[in-house]
Amino acid sequence: MDEKTKVQIQQEAADLVAKLQPRSGKFRTISPEMDPLRLGSGWSIEDLDKPQVIIESTFGDSHPGSAGLFELVEEVRAGVAEAGGHGARYFCTDICDGEAQGHDGINYSLPSRDMIANMIEIHAKATPFDAGVFVASCDKGLPANLMAMGRINIPSIVVTGGVMDAGPDLLTLEQLGAISARYERGEISREELEFAKHNACPSCGACSFMGTASTMQVTAEALGLMLPGTALLPATSSDLCEFAREAGRQSVWLSEHNLCPRDIVTKESFENLIMVHGAISGSTNSLLHIPAIAREFGIEMSADDFDRLHRGAHYLLNVRPAGEWPAQFFYYAGGVPRIMEEIKSMLHLDVMTITGKTLGENLEDLKNNGYYEKCGRYLEKWNLKREDIIRPFDQAFGTDGSIAILHGNLAPEGAVVKHTVVPREMFQAALKARPFDCEEDAIHAVLTHEVKPGDAVIIRYEGPKGSGMPEMFYTTEAIASDPELGASIALITDGRFSGASKGPAIGHVSPEAAVGGPIALIEEGDLIQINIPERSLSIVGIAGKEMEPAEIDAVLAERRAAWKPKANRYTSGTLKFFTEHAVSAIQGGYME
Repeated sequence: MDEKTKVQIQQEAADLVAKLQPRSGKFRTISPEMDPLRLGSGWSIEDLDKPQVIIESTFGDSHPGSAGLFELVEEVRAGVAEAGGHGARYFCTDICDGEAQGHDGINYSLPSRDMIANMIEIHAKATPFDAGVFVASCDKGLPANLMAMGRINIPSIVVTGGVMDAGPDLLTLEQLGAISARYERGEISREELEFAKHNACPSCGACSFMGTASTMQVTAEALGLMLPGTALLPATSSDLCEFAREAGRQSVWLSEHNLCPRDIVTKESFENLIMVHGAISGSTNSLLHIPAIAREFGIEMSADDFDRLHRGAHYLLNVRPAGEWPAQFFYYAGGVPRIMEEIKSMLHLDVMTITGKTLGENLEDLKNNGYYEKCGRYLEKWNLKREDIIRPFDQAFGTDGSIAILHGNLAPEGAVVKHTVVPREMFQAALKARPFDCEEDAIHAVLTHEVKPGDAVIIRYEGPKGSGMPEMFYTTEAIASDPELGASIALITDGRFSGASKGPAIGHVSPEAAVGGPIALIEEGDLIQINIPERSLSIVGIAGKEMEPAEIDAVLAERRAAWKPKANRYTSGTLKFFTEHAVSAIQGGYME
């Protein structure tokens, strides 16, 4: 053998070894400091040669959805070890929209999503890993982890912390806004309010209704990034720990097969997700999170994709806030797989998942391994049938999904409404504008009855560039719980809503007021027309008088010429950075 051939064979052998070597091992060769630093962190010498798995978690004492995650992190770590890998724990906790309500803390909520995604990227990129397990439960932490997964793109799997138990008489947290509004109106006693406050969150886990946290747990599974049937388990269930350990084992398998998130998630995966979203009447905040997640996977999903796919989508789920039961009953009725079985004819069953199998194959496996029988035994304790929670396809509550995207001269780029929680009287309405430049003034007007039937409460300068895009939760609850106003007025805002919100609420109006969108130009007494069936939201009159579209355009042009932008209320820190770099709500409100 000549020297040239010998060198060539040696090089080919070295290339093969490098290809088979875990990603983390290559960096150990480059960086001789890595081994001693890991040994100093408690790793054994044997651990250094194993597949390295980053276990990223939002664990922290920040709120119930994250406070219970450490146990799952440890189960994941044990599963990684059982499969021959080594798990390294990293933490970036999230905040709670509930605890941030009623003060400026809520302005940090949406920005926190992007900041957490950035921090996870730093964790995973600064130190190389062969795979990742992402453990989160709630509104911003979970979409942040999903965004980071698409951005990092190493073999990965999601574990969620489930939902908390309901309290006495199935009390759940989303009822607290209405209970508080009733107390403010003098309809209930202080003792009744305190009882609700002390019993609405009896355990760890995400809030037990189909709000944003629950919707995002469903999102992770519907995209094929979780073990099938593991979203929205009760947080107190022993099943959750077993699934977490299995996810740890599966992360090592994913590493060995180099199956990455972008290999799994496609445009069709997101279309499946949106069909599931329509079936569960998911949170409107998904219109912020899902496009932002898709972008990190290199896929474009617009608000109009939601509108297109929700038309004809069968709404099946009888879970709060649109339905009757707490979210733990979703799992009892079969969870995401049961929803997918019912809408199977509308899904792409050939999409890949983290099991290494297609969605269709996973659904068949669940039918054959006793999954539905196990879930059903929980329902039997409540004397309920699956159909009480998840209706059959041909017995849907509705066949137009749950989300509509409205366009018109008030929202040229679009606005979002969850029509499944809007009173039918407000599907088509002409209302008199009552504009407010912040939520505090609006809620005061509602609670003191300055707002009258037939009004359109306009809350503006609360979009991503205006204030960070806080929730208008207390205002929606004050309106929805008022028997006179609940079906006779609408709330229209460039801000957003809680996933628990119900009633005549239209949000994400784009362009927002801070950039001079038409919502900034509305004046007292302008006439606003809502037409949900026709997907329109328009200014149709000035000072109480109906006018032709061309006349309206002329008035708005005159107002725009006189309009001056407000100075950024933030002069430093996170909110200054976010408000300067956020895109519009209808695009996802992410930073660019």
